[in-house]
Amino acid sequence: MVGWEKFNRISYRMIELAYINLLWIFFTLVGLIAFGIFPATAAMFAVVRKLIRGEEKFKILPMFLTLFRTDFLKTNGFGLIFLVISYCFYINFYFLQLNSGELQFLFPVLIFILISSIITLLFFFPVYVHFNLKFFQYIKQSFLIAITSPIEVITIGALAGGIYFVSTLFPGIIPLFTGSVFAYIATLISFKSFARIEKKIGALT
Repeated sequence: MVGWEKFNRISYRMIELAYINLLWIFFTLVGLIAFGIFPATAAMFAVVRKLIRGEEKFKILPMFLTLFRTDFLKTNGFGLIFLVISYCFYINFYFLQLNSGELQFLFPVLIFILISSIITLLFFFPVYVHFNLKFFQYIKQSFLIAITSPIEVITIGALAGGIYFVSTLFPGIIPLFTGSVFAYIATLISFKSFARIEKKIGALT
């Protein structure tokens, strides 16, 4: 009987994740992708976090819609920042390729900026939905948590790569179990980093 109840819980959670993933895709498209991806992803992480923390007394669709609308401008501001960073990296990388002999010493700097941006983005959404910070503090804290959590960074990065690989083998899972599964597991992993940080802060106070 216990095994059957556990199976039911897992099955229900998978249905919830599939539903959340469909909402993530839908609201990303509602925002014409460019203006929808960050608000939809933030809403997805926030809803997933509520599920993990056992906040069962909410309806997924109304909550997702509220979070999407409330944080639309703010999260698009973060999206613009990451877009500008990506564009600057592309321009500088292209420029270095054209002048590789003279400016080769700048290549490691560019790679450092790229890696820093990637690991910051990996932790950005878990940090955004977990903490209440000032605008630029979200990016700063995402970076600081990432560089002090190498195991978690590697695990989340491997998770992203694994989901991408599986989705290329089984494209049918893309509408159901890509973004939401990543958000669910990444949030669980991030909680370990957050707990470690909060423990250190508690020890100092």
